[in-house]
Amino acid sequence: MSSEPGPGLPFLPGCAFRDPMKTSFHRSQTLGYKNGFAFSRLPTVGIGGERLYVNQLSQAELDELSNKRPTLIYGQAKHAPPSGFIPAHVAFDKKILKFDAYFQEDVPLSAEEHYRIRQVGIYYYLEDDSMSVIEPVVQNSGLPQGKLIRRHRVPKNDRGDHYHWKDLNRGMNITMYGRIYRIVDCDPFTQVFLESQGIELNPPEKMVFDPYTELRRMPMRKYVTPSDFDQLKQFLTYDKQVLRFYAMWDDTDSMFGENRPYIIHYYLADDTVEVREVYKQNDGRDPFPILIKRQRLPKTFVDKKKTFPSCVLEISDQEVLEWYTAKDFAVGKSTTLLGRTFFIYDCDEFTRNFYRDKFGITDFQPVEIKKKPLEEVPQVIPPYNGFGILEDSLQNCFSLLPKPPRKDVIKMLENDHKVLRYQVALESPNPEDRKRRFILSYFLSNDMISIYEPPLRNSGIIGGKYLGKTRVAKPGSTTENATYYEPSDLTIGSTIEVFGHRFVITDADEYVLNYMESNAESFPAATLQSLRDHFRPRQVVKETAKSDIPMLGTSKQELDELIVQVQEELKLHKYLNNKSIREAFLQCDKDGSGILDKAKFLALCDSLSVPTSAFLVNKLIDLCSCGEDKINYHDFLRAFPS
Repeated sequence: MSSEPGPGLPFLPGCAFRDPMKTSFHRSQTLGYKNGFAFSRLPTVGIGGERLYVNQLSQAELDELSNKRPTLIYGQAKHAPPSGFIPAHVAFDKKILKFDAYFQEDVPLSAEEHYRIRQVGIYYYLEDDSMSVIEPVVQNSGLPQGKLIRRHRVPKNDRGDHYHWKDLNRGMNITMYGRIYRIVDCDPFTQVFLESQGIELNPPEKMVFDPYTELRRMPMRKYVTPSDFDQLKQFLTYDKQVLRFYAMWDDTDSMFGENRPYIIHYYLADDTVEVREVYKQNDGRDPFPILIKRQRLPKTFVDKKKTFPSCVLEISDQEVLEWYTAKDFAVGKSTTLLGRTFFIYDCDEFTRNFYRDKFGITDFQPVEIKKKPLEEVPQVIPPYNGFGILEDSLQNCFSLLPKPPRKDVIKMLENDHKVLRYQVALESPNPEDRKRRFILSYFLSNDMISIYEPPLRNSGIIGGKYLGKTRVAKPGSTTENATYYEPSDLTIGSTIEVFGHRFVITDADEYVLNYMESNAESFPAATLQSLRDHFRPRQVVKETAKSDIPMLGTSKQELDELIVQVQEELKLHKYLNNKSIREAFLQCDKDGSGILDKAKFLALCDSLSVPTSAFLVNKLIDLCSCGEDKINYHDFLRAFPS
């Protein structure tokens, strides 16, 4: 019975299925006869004729049987006896492979060489696979030469491998301890050994030599043709003969530069040039008379290479193409000496004669040097930052050590201890601030203003100094044209703005009126008139009081009797509040003079329901009248005791 598992199923019970088309279930014959002899053979098919792969030989087994046919017939072959064992240290004793190599070394701190080539020999010892690197010693090289790497097995990589002679060849790089060696050639024994071991050698390369060493070993020959110019003759002919030129160096383009005079000396004996400074008395410069010492000055340089240093200590004929000579100096022309341009405007008499005889030049007209007018730089004043007084802060823009601004001493002495005092009210949308009263003091000696708030009990506002002594600028004034408040600006009812706060002047001292009347020519008429109109009611009261002095006893007695009668009559009017009446009259009198207009007085009485139509009350109002349209309400309020 044969059954096979389904595709992808294990060969387990329940996972195999029988073939329903299978009808043959016989077993194959394994016995047979050949040449009269019985023998058994392994079955090749199973039950039902299914092919078996277990008892068949593989292709590898068949190949092995085909190769063993002679052995099966003739038996095992007989081998020659092995030769004697020779160890490696005996077989390769004193056999060394030698390779010629070099490596490149950087030279960072040298202007003459940037790298150095060092030739070495790499030795490989076959007996123990060790290596060493030896550099031939060169005398006076200044380098530590000789054995660079001692004999040992050199590691090849980080995995523990070591270099073998199979890794070495000509024309390749080998790295040992971070240094790269270039193998260029080997000796004949090494070449024969490697070729006998089946290694194909690369063609040999040419050994590279150190360029700096070769340069020193073979110096370049220089051939200098001697000049036919006789310097001794020049010295003997022109000794102590000097050309003198007067020149100017214009340095006004640089900061703090100026036109400075110089004297240029040209020595005919050796063609040297000297530049001396010209000093004047009290010019503020140190006495260094020589600007350029006596030397030959280059006029044209040879085109420099990029490798040539930009700064050299000495200039020789190799770097200079042309030197300055006497024909390069002329009156009225500019000459550049070591980067500075000098304008020659005159020369001495000996110089004129020399140029006239030597070069035939006759034009020696001196050039007049005109000084350039100094460019006026406008002074820019920064905006006022709000700290301190404007004039005091402005002094910092004029001097490094600022001085206090000048004061009018005569004005200070004449107006010392003279102060104009005004009563001002704060103009504010807050009703609590509108009730606050301040004392504004104007000091005539220095035109300063101070503001003081008298303390008021139970007001919730701490009184005291509101503004210290300072000058107050008018609105709209600028730092360039600052205008300050003056006594002429302080009129009754006017508004002044002090650092963003607006105050209304409501009253003033009588001293203010007296001072302005005594100096009426210094104040405008409108200011003086506003003060006179403000103080006129008070003067009327005073004059009335003085005129009534002879009848004072009688009037006062009658007034007291009338007030008592009015009080008895007002007791019938129980709705009247004496305290509110007194507060209303005091609040209505803003200037505190005690005088009110009659129309305003009657309107206030009507609003407070005071019976002004009563006979006694009307008589009291007549007795309290001051003139035609004014009423002294202080006597009237005596009828309303608090």
